[in-house]
Amino acid sequence: MTVGGALAQAGLAPIDAQVLLAFVVERDRSWLVAHRDDVLSREYLDTYNALTRRRRDGEPVAYLTGMREFWGLTLRVTTDVLIPRPETETLVQLALARLPADADMRVLDLGTGSGAIALALAHERPRARVVATDASAAALDVARANAQRLSIRNVTFVASDWYDAAGAAPFDLIVSNPPYIAGGDPHLAEGDVRFEPSSALTPGGDGLDALRVIIHGASARLVAGGALLVEHGYDQRDAVAALLKEARFTQLIAARDLAGHWRVAGGEAGVSIGHLVRGAQPGNLHDPVDTGPPRGREVW
Repeated sequence: MTVGGALAQAGLAPIDAQVLLAFVVERDRSWLVAHRDDVLSREYLDTYNALTRRRRDGEPVAYLTGMREFWGLTLRVTTDVLIPRPETETLVQLALARLPADADMRVLDLGTGSGAIALALAHERPRARVVATDASAAALDVARANAQRLSIRNVTFVASDWYDAAGAAPFDLIVSNPPYIAGGDPHLAEGDVRFEPSSALTPGGDGLDALRVIIHGASARLVAGGALLVEHGYDQRDAVAALLKEARFTQLIAARDLAGHWRVAGGEAGVSIGHLVRGAQPGNLHDPVDTGPPRGREVW
């Protein structure tokens, strides 16, 4: 069977079929286009057919190939970690805006998983010192391996349940993409998330327990004027804003991802409560905040 024939009979979305075949033949997707009439060996075809069957059964492509691209970095992923998603790049963009390239900054990434956020920030800001925590030893193994393979050396990985072992030194920025899906959300039984570690997806209950711990513990670990940025669910903007205000954060922001969903919220420590960025009304996140949205994101 030819390359083109294998792609046509895969029974998958074209992008999934192409990624899997490119993985099997150890080429990039452009090679597939240029070699559509090449005949695949029986070994390649058998391996490809086995992977396409697993994908049709719902297994995520990232777990089948063991790789996922995030912020231009190719990360290894296993079933021990959440698959990095494009919407989380919104968090990275906003974090980078808080980290001058010419300054020595300390950053804490809580619940690092594969290391995606920590490694993206460390790669873009070599002078930053990033501490990345996770309660899962298996996840930390994946993250450390990614850092070593990418030759990123300004990240320290720490086994910690949120802040427990993160260290006492104050940070300039705390970031996190914690589990935030509500325990009864039907999406947990659908699509790729069925195969991902449940502890990285949901804390149970209303989905806000991890965010409560992170937000209420952040001020004590930030320098005055330091910032906290967290990812949250598309319908949790107001609840997260309330938690930030309750914890006496100011300069509150909320940001949409590329799909237009509210995805990231944050604020600054050490300023009087209720003051929003650049003229928005106190306590009101519905008024636009002009922070110059990076790469097309709409920031409020």
